[in-house]
Amino acid sequence: MHFSTLAICAAVLCGIASAYPTEAAPQTLAARDCSAEAAALNMARREKRGLPPRSIYPTMPNEICVLAPEIAKENYVLSGSVVRNDVTDGEAGVALTMDIGVLDISTCQPLPNAMVEIWSTNAQGEYSTTALRGAYPSAANGIAEIQTIFPGFNSDGANHINIAVHSGNSMNSSTSHNGRVFFTDGWTNIISMSSPPYENNPNTRTLDLDDPVYVEANGNGYTAVVDIEEIQDDWPEGIVGYITVGINPSLIVD
Repeated sequence: MHFSTLAICAAVLCGIASAYPTEAAPQTLAARDCSAEAAALNMARREKRGLPPRSIYPTMPNEICVLAPEIAKENYVLSGSVVRNDVTDGEAGVALTMDIGVLDISTCQPLPNAMVEIWSTNAQGEYSTTALRGAYPSAANGIAEIQTIFPGFNSDGANHINIAVHSGNSMNSSTSHNGRVFFTDGWTNIISMSSPPYENNPNTRTLDLDDPVYVEANGNGYTAVVDIEEIQDDWPEGIVGYITVGINPSLIVD
């Protein structure tokens, strides 16, 4: 079975949290066009992995980096964010390698040594206090690679993975972004229907466009949708999900 995502992975989830308290006053950042740098980062990641380069949307869809709103942390357990690059903990599901690029929107350059946290549901759409939670720092090339599973949908919005990015390489460093990255309805549909661990999910499904958080995260020319690529047909080795997150390292959010 072959299924491809017709969406670019360059989600710039950068922002100033006007709706939520911050530890420091928001800082103004001039709008900057990081499209060329992000496109080069995305293409280099594909080529290094040896998978076919993306032919659709060769550059970021947005022309200017507009600072977007933050999202409050939900279903967050601090003790669950152990520093590790494999958070599966034996959970059944389609293996998902999250290839997360971190871009400094003040310089348009990849940001190394930024701690990236993710947490998500299991195949049945339920959160654990330990499994599928963890954090790993971005490497010298600005990329953090974390092994997880494709999440099962739950009732608190469109299918997603929660993400937080710290400005430093430890869990004690300030958080510069809280957000969600999403999956197309098509990918959620096909995995839910064709992979046994996802069957009989008891949660109420929310489609992407019915989730106001998804709509806001994908407005103003941005996309917070993970770009999925199969390693092989029928996913015997799982799938790869590419996303690029733009942050302002000087920003501190809750």
